[in-house]
Amino acid sequence: MASIGYIRVSTVEQETGRQLDNIVLDKVFEEKISSAVPQRPILAECLNYLREGDVFWVHSIDRLARNLIELQSIVSSLVDKGVEVRFYTENLTFSKGSSPMQELMLQILGAFAQFERKLIRERQQEGINNAKRQGRYLGRPKKISDEDKKLIIEMHKDGCTPSFIAEKFDVSVYSIYKLIKQYRLQ
Repeated sequence: MASIGYIRVSTVEQETGRQLDNIVLDKVFEEKISSAVPQRPILAECLNYLREGDVFWVHSIDRLARNLIELQSIVSSLVDKGVEVRFYTENLTFSKGSSPMQELMLQILGAFAQFERKLIRERQQEGINNAKRQGRYLGRPKKISDEDKKLIIEMHKDGCTPSFIAEKFDVSVYSIYKLIKQYRLQ
């Protein structure tokens, strides 16, 4: 029986140190990615790693799943596999033979986490709309100027790879591909 931890924060700037810091774990899977991203590779790796008899620790319900359906799916598949699932903050444990009250608590807390996330998104959108109406919302500053765009297109025409160009302009390769695609559509 191994104690396995899954620790997740939403951005690379955030620290993971406070999560499960007083739990002795045999292995930790740490991920810095928003739960809004549908594919979380470290979580998938962690779920595949877990074996019957393992104890799976997660700091809190909202660190594991985006919504109630995903939460229930992950927990039930792990329990069916013989893994004990423990949520540190909520002080909840799920294993084969969990009580109906525990399952109800999971559903209630999962629903509240989903509701809270929707409220946050709604308030954020209200703030953006208010700022736009007042002329204060300009979005994120552009990393690539119009002059740089012309230079990037020329570099691409001259045979430079998108990854090389991205490195030179300190932007993602995706940004370069997007720019090249926009150019081709014009």
